Amino acid sequence: MPVPSSPLRKLGFLTIGLFDGDDPRAGHESTLEIIALGERLGFDSAWVRHRHLQYGISSPVAVLAAATQRTTRIELGTAVIPLGWENPLRLAEDLATVDILSGGRLNPGVSVGPPMHYEQVGPALYPDTAAAEDFGYQRVRRLLDFVRGEPATDFSGVEGFEVFSDRVQPHAAGLGRRLWYGGASLRSARWAGENGMNFLTSSVVKAEESADFEQIQLSHVREFRAHHPDGERARVSQGLVVIPTDNATATQRAKYEEYARKRTPRTATPQGPARLLFAPDLVGTAAEIAERLHAHAAFREIDEVAFALPFTFDHEDYVQILTDIAGALGPALGWRPAALPPATVVPGDPRPGSAGGVQ
Repeated sequence: MPVPSSPLRKLGFLTIGLFDGDDPRAGHESTLEIIALGERLGFDSAWVRHRHLQYGISSPVAVLAAATQRTTRIELGTAVIPLGWENPLRLAEDLATVDILSGGRLNPGVSVGPPMHYEQVGPALYPDTAAAEDFGYQRVRRLLDFVRGEPATDFSGVEGFEVFSDRVQPHAAGLGRRLWYGGASLRSARWAGENGMNFLTSSVVKAEESADFEQIQLSHVREFRAHHPDGERARVSQGLVVIPTDNATATQRAKYEEYARKRTPRTATPQGPARLLFAPDLVGTAAEIAERLHAHAAFREIDEVAFALPFTFDHEDYVQILTDIAGALGPALGWRPAALPPATVVPGDPRPGSAGGVQ
């Protein structure tokens, strides 16, 4: 068995938040319940994806605003908001507002590039400027500046009965240090480091210098830290799909194995013109997955993860997976669950802060 890497310090999970178009509320409620469950299980963070013009979370900031009112401790992140769909000034206001509501728990992750299917959606998104929009890193730079308190205008003061600020309000102190960049290339890793962001590396990378997923992801981690002011202390969170089966039913195990089997072919070689390379889904017992992670080249250099929940599973599947991650896989990686907030009652949970007991 490989020598274990350093103990895992922060354990998070990522959900896409699928819903039925004929009953969208049920899916959104399920997402909020899963986030609340994550807090009770001791996870350090919960992250949501985005899906525009699809049946997934189209407004992650709004969903996380609701989550702030149902949780008290767990950090809340986006992985990631594609800035091609956003106005950086308006997004900065929304992020700051949600961070204030959360008590400083928001971790916004963003990325750049043109929106998917831009030829079709551009006229609706930017009817007058579709051909002139800049979807490069400068869009992130604008967001960073606004969130960190740089002036957004040269006007401030009193006009009649109204008082105006020259920077985004509310100003959320500390939010600027909790901004993440979701990158899949060496160039993005370098840019995120140079601009003092945190770095999200996921289960999809660009096969630029090789076709070995682990080595590519490792190179991104090292490139980021080599250009970050904090060096080796710069925060990196790794995202992989992990599906522990310790307490899964036979039906669930069969479903999980079939899900991974159908997705395996795309992990063999880079896909498409962008040469995207996908990591294999890790299905098995917590002990089996922990052994594979301890041998994973990139995992050995990080101490934070946001494991992705599979896209198309049912609510009860997510409950089982999260419970096994927190109860078996996390501890096998050296992680310790966070204490529950005071007065939190979780039947059967003996951890500090819980009024429950072993059943």
